[in-house]
Amino acid sequence: MANQHPTREECLALLEEYNTPAHVIRHCIKVTETALKIAEALNKKGYHLDLRLIQGAGLIHDIARVEEKHWEVGADIAEGLGYCQEAKIIRIHMFYNCNPKIDEINETDIICLSDRMVKEDKYVGLERRMQYILDQFKDQEEIAERIRERIKENKAMLVRIEQILGTSIDSLM
Repeated sequence: MANQHPTREECLALLEEYNTPAHVIRHCIKVTETALKIAEALNKKGYHLDLRLIQGAGLIHDIARVEEKHWEVGADIAEGLGYCQEAKIIRIHMFYNCNPKIDEINETDIICLSDRMVKEDKYVGLERRMQYILDQFKDQEEIAERIRERIKENKAMLVRIEQILGTSIDSLM
């Protein structure tokens, strides 16, 4: 059986049903818009990214944002509804490592990168968004170091995507 992808309307209804705060819903919408712009541009360059999966996972990636371990709770919700591919992305989105060295760029890369370029409901780019996160952990060196590693991987993935597209992500937005 093929994975069912929720429509935009179904996702928005789910966010309401699970009492996702309005500011988190706005964040999810902006992450999704960002991810879809990048994915559509890559698809024009010969990629075959599943836009329905990106839309579904993007819109509900923070459905359980107010819960502890929101990525686990959100993934369980998606899985319970039969959205297994979305659930996989939601489950790993907080700690996902982009690997810019492998040839394939996948839907998870696009969603996670987009999430790391959107602060609240504004596209701010990778630098500003990750600096904001880094500032929150400046007194916890071990966590800050992991974040700096993640920033390097994300920057490399960003550069790679921009080379493929022949334009900056910023100009795409």
